[in-house]
Amino acid sequence: MSDTSSKVWLITGCSSGFGRILAEMALARGDRVIATARKVEQLIDLPAGRPDQLLTLALDVTDPASINAAMAQAEVTFGRVDVLVNNAGFGLVGAVEELQPHEYRPMFDTNLFGVIEVTRAALPLMRRNGGGRIVNFSSVGGFTGRQGFGLYNASKFAVEGLSEALAQ
Repeated sequence: MSDTSSKVWLITGCSSGFGRILAEMALARGDRVIATARKVEQLIDLPAGRPDQLLTLALDVTDPASINAAMAQAEVTFGRVDVLVNNAGFGLVGAVEELQPHEYRPMFDTNLFGVIEVTRAALPLMRRNGGGRIVNFSSVGGFTGRQGFGLYNASKFAVEGLSEALAQ
């Protein structure tokens, strides 16, 4: 498909929250949306104005094969990605010395490494099509640390640094 009058959005974490809201707003504008979630069945009720306006895909940002499959399907279906929104993420509260690796590593895998890997997969497609926009969801926790949020802060500070480098 080669409709150039609307933007093509790829949004991670559309099952709820900001990802869901962004997908609905982009669809309402008439843009095309690739809405993703780990469980694609959670996206079944997303509205689409036109039959060719919405593509829902299972995407686990911690799984490189899932990321590559979603990006390939995005290219096959819409030919490009104009706006990548790295929204998938979650928080973790606890003292740094009390949290265990099995608790905080999944958060880093999602909040930081997921952003890195989805961005790495999208950049070649964006470059082939003349550019695009990348929106990385972070948090006030990416600018200021708070007691009990040290590891969450660390994941979001890293996203801020990555975002600043990409902007340049």
